[in-house]
Amino acid sequence: MSIGHTLLGLLESGPRHGYDLKRAFDEKFGHDRPLHYGQVYSTMSRLLKNGLVVVDGVETGGGPERKRYAITDAGITDVQRWLATPEKPEPYLQSTLYTKVVLALLTHRDAADVLDAQRSEHLRSMRMLTDRKRKGDLADQLICDHALFHLEADLRWLELTAARLDKLRETVAP
Repeated sequence: MSIGHTLLGLLESGPRHGYDLKRAFDEKFGHDRPLHYGQVYSTMSRLLKNGLVVVDGVETGGGPERKRYAITDAGITDVQRWLATPEKPEPYLQSTLYTKVVLALLTHRDAADVLDAQRSEHLRSMRMLTDRKRKGDLADQLICDHALFHLEADLRWLELTAARLDKLRETVAP
């Protein structure tokens, strides 16, 4: 995820302080990975340097100065371009799981055990996500659906690989 573009998109609704940006990001996108304050301010500094935001005001009070950021026309154009650009599908051609299966075969370990352990972990994750989806709002349901679909694809791969282990063993560890 592009944190810079996400923060720019959040600024389109109006100027905000860094604290407000962090809170909005965490509410909408950071359920599992909240943003660190340092990340917000370093990103805003970079966006400021690149002319995508401006400081719309500075408030002083009992604590440190609070800068309020506003998106520029260049920032709006940048977000628009980012939103219109499709994400490259991740083909997972360098899968750690595949590597573990092949190494288990090469080292004469039981690759089926590797697959079984992974299947159990995937099913555990799917139960947690299903529970979260059941209790969540629409945004949470959509995020969970995305993760669940990926896990289902992984499970299909696990089953297919388990069915082909003997043939794979002949290929990688003759």
